[in-house]
Amino acid sequence: MIGFSGRLRSALVIGGQGIRARKLRTFLSMISLFMGVLAVVAVQAGSVIANRAVLEDVELQQGRDGTRQVYLSPEGRTVPVALEVLRGRTDAVAVTTTRAIIGEPGVKPVNEGGGPVDEPAYGPAMTCDATGCRPLDDGNADVPPGQAVELELVGLTGDIRPFRPFRPTGGRWLDFTGDPSLSPGLVLNEHAARAFTRHRVPAEMRLDGATHNPTPRFVGVVDDGGYRPTAYVRADELLNWLPVSGLGDPRRGAGLQVLISPAGAEVEHTLRARLLASGTREEAISATTVQTLERMSTQLSLMRWIFLGLAALVLLIGVAGILNVGLATVGERVEEFALRRAVGTPRLLLAGIVLAETLLTGLLTAALAIGAAALALRVAGTLFGSRFPALAEVGFPWQAGVAGVIAGLVAGVLGGLVPALRAARIPIATVMRA
Repeated sequence: MIGFSGRLRSALVIGGQGIRARKLRTFLSMISLFMGVLAVVAVQAGSVIANRAVLEDVELQQGRDGTRQVYLSPEGRTVPVALEVLRGRTDAVAVTTTRAIIGEPGVKPVNEGGGPVDEPAYGPAMTCDATGCRPLDDGNADVPPGQAVELELVGLTGDIRPFRPFRPTGGRWLDFTGDPSLSPGLVLNEHAARAFTRHRVPAEMRLDGATHNPTPRFVGVVDDGGYRPTAYVRADELLNWLPVSGLGDPRRGAGLQVLISPAGAEVEHTLRARLLASGTREEAISATTVQTLERMSTQLSLMRWIFLGLAALVLLIGVAGILNVGLATVGERVEEFALRRAVGTPRLLLAGIVLAETLLTGLLTAALAIGAAALALRVAGTLFGSRFPALAEVGFPWQAGVAGVIAGLVAGVLGGLVPALRAARIPIATVMRA
């Protein structure tokens, strides 16, 4: 073991001296290898970032991987029982959906149907059942157009961000710690914020089923990944103006949705038991688990392997460059290696000297490629982070660094193996001819 350690140290020292003695040749080898290692690092980093971006977009809509989604039909005492069970809990949150129109009273909204204000009109809202689809009677048929915006109003019993990681873009999130306010605080998504920036409307909110119109307050803006104007509000603040039956209109959504963390199995069992005891039908309760990573892992892995294959081709070009330089170097050092053999240097050590040079060259190239990729990622995040959220505040993936080091080592071994074997086979008699 001591002898092998000494030979390894000698090979590394002599290999380092060889690199210093032939700086230009080493530099040319690194240039040919740099692009290949950089391609491997870029592909690995890109795949990790793309994986995160895909998961983040899905998480905004459905929830984090492993989240339990329970859908309840708002019949009988389903809504009040669910609100009672989930009150004050942080491992589960109930989500209700209704419609709201903010602006002048008694007028048709500028985006009838609740679509984005910068896209063609959606037309009146539709409701569908087993008999087909038909316009929903929303009371806007005979009213004149005016300055009002229609949006989807989502009521929450708690903080939804542990399940759906909304990205804040302004203001603050809802505060669930204090008493409910008579003036509902709304957090808008970007489509709703754009609508109210374009259309200045009075602060009066019409709710389906409410006898009076509350005055809302805009407290923040988030990116929820949605495609239509939406606002988020505390469910208990809605209950100041709506009856319990007004929460979770099945004509405008899935009724009542409950998001439960993977560790909240007890909450789901309790909720199901209480609902069944209150008379809710078993078939009115459905539950699924978000399994985005499992569902999309095959597609993401296939794309990553395809691009890694292309990067490997570029890396092979760099390996060929190291191989050519290594063979030329061994040819120039024939007398040196023969003399070392004459004074008792083992063949294994001669091969180790040549291999150490290529390995050190590969590691140095990998370090430069990783540094360049990390710098490029930081610059891209600074320049394009506002347009592409996946690049904002993203760190350099450690997987890309590991892939770069492995690529450098593999390239060093492949490019230096043949020259190392040739150096080890140089006969001692060569020094006599020199």
